[in-house]
Amino acid sequence: MPLTETQAKNAKPRERAYKLADSEGLFLLVQPNGTRLWRMKYRFAGKEKLLSFGAYPALGIAAARDKRKAAKALLAEGKDPMKAKGEVTSENGDTFYMVAKRWHENRQSALNPAHAERVWSRMERDVFPALGQRLIHEITAPDVLQMIRRIETRGALDISRRAKQGVGQVFQFAIACGLASSDPTAHLRGALKPRPRVQHMSRLPLVEIPAFLEKLRAYQEEGDRRSAITRDAVLFALLTWVRTKELRLAVKSEFENLDGTEPVWRIPAARMKMGREHLVPLSAQAALIARKMVSSAAGDYLFPGTHPDKPLSENTMIYALYRLGYHSRQTVHGFRGLASTWANEQLVEFGKPAMWIRKYHEDWVEMQLAHSEKNDVRGAYNAAEYLAPRRRMMQDWADFLDGRKVVDIRKGRKRAA
Repeated sequence: MPLTETQAKNAKPRERAYKLADSEGLFLLVQPNGTRLWRMKYRFAGKEKLLSFGAYPALGIAAARDKRKAAKALLAEGKDPMKAKGEVTSENGDTFYMVAKRWHENRQSALNPAHAERVWSRMERDVFPALGQRLIHEITAPDVLQMIRRIETRGALDISRRAKQGVGQVFQFAIACGLASSDPTAHLRGALKPRPRVQHMSRLPLVEIPAFLEKLRAYQEEGDRRSAITRDAVLFALLTWVRTKELRLAVKSEFENLDGTEPVWRIPAARMKMGREHLVPLSAQAALIARKMVSSAAGDYLFPGTHPDKPLSENTMIYALYRLGYHSRQTVHGFRGLASTWANEQLVEFGKPAMWIRKYHEDWVEMQLAHSEKNDVRGAYNAAEYLAPRRRMMQDWADFLDGRKVVDIRKGRKRAA
């Protein structure tokens, strides 16, 4: 006797999955979690197979019977409905891994290669071990949450959110392809552990910079040569606003025109966080350090470690700051925030009646920090490097560090534009 709408609607979950038969191989599979799935049992080439149509009530009885009718028509033509379905590659339906692979391949060409690799690596590390072999239409919100909880236990709250986002994107792709009827991550709002309050990298007030630089010039560790490399590396980081890793792995061949009027450091895309080449205009003070290290440092690295063929240790500069007495007060990465604060606070008087405007455009500051464009559309069209204004800004910063024309502009603010 065919299944009725009332029977399908009132089907309650049990301890084990059970079937409610309709006719001609079509049945409704009721899962212990309450999910109700349309399945059709059939034989092809002497082998019993199972076809998945979707979930009830998103797919009603009439629609499920239409799909059964279409499958029967294909069988009459000697075709396997599962193969003809196109999207399905498994006898029991698509696994999450299968759909994720197609989702990733579909969007990969539009992504930065480094970013695409990071996204897939996160899936392989955290998502696939938990969900990869599960049929995508059977995955529920509690299943996804259980996977996320494992990530949260190691304190990786940002990674847990990225994993949820990735799973949600795979399900949106699956829904569009007719392989799933809903996105379980949509029900997880409020279930994830909240992020701790953002703690910015420690940095000194600008008025303490002269005292800091005085201590840095006198810094000593084991051996004069090692001390000089560490001092120059810390000062170079302060002068250029780059990240620690970008500085540590700098090689001599990346520096251009060091003896000219427009010296520049060209950092390759593979070393940048955002995966694109970054040009760093060098002030006269930064170019002087680069010239000195190019001519004197052994090996290819601008700031070699204890061995010429190895870069400076990742702890060398931060430990130097500790020894100088700035533990918990200043980090190497914090130099970036320090410089950004300085640049964004510089104002100049303009017009009559007088008003104050920014001396350095925010785009110059963000480009120097190698930050990504927050507006994706604007970022796609804005490929400007702003090298000339950034060069002027970086020279002003270097002169400020040298104590030339230091002005507390906040005392002069009257009107801001």
